[in-house]
Amino acid sequence: MPMERQELTDKAFESLPLSPELLRNLSSLGFRAMTPIQAESLPHILGGKDVIAQGKTGSGKTAAFGLGVLAKLEPRRFQVQALVLCPTRELADQVSKAIRELARTIPNVKVLTLCGGLPFGPQALSLEHGAHIVVGTPGRIEDHLRKGTLKLGDVSTLVLDEADRMLDMGFQDALDAIIGETPMQRQTLLFSATFQDEIQAIARRIMIDPERVTASATHDNATIEQHFYRLDDEAHRPIALRLLLLKYRPASTVVFCNTKRETQALADELRVSRFSVLALHGDLEQRDRDQTLVRFANKSAAILVATDVAARGLDIDSLDAVVNYHLARDAEVHVHRIGRTGRAGASGMAFTLYTEKEQYKIALLEEYLERVITPENLPPRRLLEKPSVKPAMVTLRIDGGKKQKVRPGDILGALTGETGIAGKQVGKIDIFDNCAFVAVSRDAARAALSKLSDGKLKGRSFRVRRL
Repeated sequence: MPMERQELTDKAFESLPLSPELLRNLSSLGFRAMTPIQAESLPHILGGKDVIAQGKTGSGKTAAFGLGVLAKLEPRRFQVQALVLCPTRELADQVSKAIRELARTIPNVKVLTLCGGLPFGPQALSLEHGAHIVVGTPGRIEDHLRKGTLKLGDVSTLVLDEADRMLDMGFQDALDAIIGETPMQRQTLLFSATFQDEIQAIARRIMIDPERVTASATHDNATIEQHFYRLDDEAHRPIALRLLLLKYRPASTVVFCNTKRETQALADELRVSRFSVLALHGDLEQRDRDQTLVRFANKSAAILVATDVAARGLDIDSLDAVVNYHLARDAEVHVHRIGRTGRAGASGMAFTLYTEKEQYKIALLEEYLERVITPENLPPRRLLEKPSVKPAMVTLRIDGGKKQKVRPGDILGALTGETGIAGKQVGKIDIFDNCAFVAVSRDAARAALSKLSDGKLKGRSFRVRRL
């Protein structure tokens, strides 16, 4: 098993109540000491507690829940005793391989991988022969439950790996259906890179008094760098904004204006200057608002120009920068605006533009923030010759949704099936009543469009187009 490279603690695996077989195997695999997430979570996991843990790829989380699963496994009972849910086939394959290697000193442990994009029949046949641990994607696991080929009545451990990514990909309904088929008396382990509101909500619903664990490497205090720029006059605002965007090149930025008219005008002006930009304000139809929020949240647009009212309820993780194109009407709104960046332990930037006429607002803000505000010099104008940032993702719109029984697993399976794109190239999936949106990596957009256009979902062909 490839070692997940991260800082190690001084805590040895021998300090845990693990069997001699598991400890011997860990030593042979090169595990010297625990990573922070293992040291924090394993005592609770081995103690039978529910655990919600913040851990990214490379933190050692797979070994943490893998050891927890194997420590309580009864190999002589040939029923599915543990279920691990992953967002993509690649991660499920990786997790299955890791668990098999952790289990190699325990005789006759069978780990089965169930993912979409692969034939259903051979998976059903493997299930007939039995398995101890099932690792899979929500869509395909739900298919097996619906067809009666998979039974979860003996599951004692449920693991949600990269839970935030599964929610991003639209698997909430599938997760609810799957969890409903597992026993109430079970241990639930939830691993997520972020603790967004949806993660907290699902934890409250499916877990019993969980221990919350945050690996030290992933929870540095959020830091927001504030920069202020005093402009000679109003005419300098658009140029100042472009200079800041071109110098710092944030991948995801919200620009706040005070009126709907200013919002739309600025978005139009940035678009002419070849920036990837969307506008969000109260004059948008609900359909256009939904599409705008989908495209910005899934990283298909780099800049969102918005009013405060329109941005209420905007919950975007990993927002790199906030720009106060106009100063907020009061200091509390200013703090609320800039608090949208620097979340989930990341650092963020906040830029504020103001003129002489707004100096009184700066004075009020200084009082509120209890700090002296010193304006900085804008970046040099030669930056205007640089190209703007291209978003990492592209959005494809599918003219089929909930009413056509299209599910996230169908879309993911169609994209990543035989000769398809990699699961890591698939981003957020959003499904509405009569349409669906999927974000794909820019370099995979053409192949993804072809795959969905030429293939079928639910046995039907749907119109697919790139936004």
